[in-house]
Amino acid sequence: MNDVWLERRLNKVSQRQNDHRNPFQRDRARILHSAAFRRLQSKTQVMGSGQSDFYRTRLTHSLEASQIGSGITAQLRCKYPEECQALFPETDSLIETICLAHDIGHPPFGHGGEIALHYMMRDHGGFEGNGQTFRIVTKLEPFSEHHGMNLTRRTLLGLIKYPKTLEELTQGKQGGIAHNHRQLDAHSWHPPKGLYSDDNETVNWVLEPLSSQDKALFQQVRSTEDGHNKTRFKSLDCSIMELADDIAYGIHDLEDAIVTGVVSQADFDEHVINKLIQLDDEWLHQYCNSLSKRLFSDQHHLQKDAIGGLVNYLITSIKLTDLNHALSDVDFSEPLLRYNATQPKVIAQALQIFKDFVFNFVIRQTSIQRLEYRGQQIVMELFEALAYNPLRILPKNTKNRWQLAKDNGGNHQRVIADYVAGMTDEYATRLYQTLFLPNSSNNFHLS
Repeated sequence: MNDVWLERRLNKVSQRQNDHRNPFQRDRARILHSAAFRRLQSKTQVMGSGQSDFYRTRLTHSLEASQIGSGITAQLRCKYPEECQALFPETDSLIETICLAHDIGHPPFGHGGEIALHYMMRDHGGFEGNGQTFRIVTKLEPFSEHHGMNLTRRTLLGLIKYPKTLEELTQGKQGGIAHNHRQLDAHSWHPPKGLYSDDNETVNWVLEPLSSQDKALFQQVRSTEDGHNKTRFKSLDCSIMELADDIAYGIHDLEDAIVTGVVSQADFDEHVINKLIQLDDEWLHQYCNSLSKRLFSDQHHLQKDAIGGLVNYLITSIKLTDLNHALSDVDFSEPLLRYNATQPKVIAQALQIFKDFVFNFVIRQTSIQRLEYRGQQIVMELFEALAYNPLRILPKNTKNRWQLAKDNGGNHQRVIADYVAGMTDEYATRLYQTLFLPNSSNNFHLS
């Protein structure tokens, strides 16, 4: 492996006695021991955090994505031993690290919180969960004074899902100003997916080893139906993480909805089974004969076996694709960009059917949308109060960061967004009660 991808921005790293870990094992430890990772246990995944002991949180989702990610690399090593020996480190610590960290930038209350923060930051660089993840690991977590967790360059490259800034990806003016600054049209304020211009210096450091041609191609964009531009390419490691994330979302989060009775077998048969059997996949046709019956069975071991079979089907199909050969307009020289983990078309279509079902029959459910709406309101109210009264109600460390940014002409509103984004669902709710409910006794320590 090229040593340049093992570099850290802060060269001085504490040397522990008899520490024989490789660089990516160190990166994984820093993720696992971070406050941002711990907070995922109280952040909404699909259903509301704390509503049930069964529901997955962003923490358990990230753990499952990490397990799936290592399963994907095991498949690739078996299918492409020579290529993988050159492309991957000896252990799966790198992929596990990226999968564990991929969601730590998500704010409280899921996408409702993300939309609210993007709206409140509309004139200050915007907000987006992936961009916030990059910011946390490179700046906010206190493993170093100025460089966050000080992770290796390759780990950071793997965490960059969309290598352009939000300003560069936004087409025109978004959504308009919400009526009375509260009733915003959430659909109109979905953020583009990208990074913050506040973090350009660090992004440029990560991409520094790339040739000018590779960098320009890596940052190419295309138009999407949601009105934003979107980058075309991801690194090899990021492509594995994204597949692991999609499988965990489409299959494991579906399990939550089935076991807790949120979705019906009739809807599953109509909108999943009927679509799956139309695909050109003999194994899938046979599996669908008993899939619905097992998933909705009262015998939980049958459900688990059905879920496991689906996950195995999706993982074992993944292949290593040379983009230079697969796409006529691509010519990457950097191997970490040239190769991606991909699914055959029919397998990708099957996974999309599951993801669409979770979105339409779980996330779009009225009860969950009400929780998302409530969270959206809480986040906007908190941001507004903190932004107008930072020296009165921000905790000491955040207040100092805000003052330093303001004094130096920096984006001090970004400091407010960092603070709100780092809250768990419960913490944000309790702070809201303390600030706005006169009879609330939730006076608690701000940190």
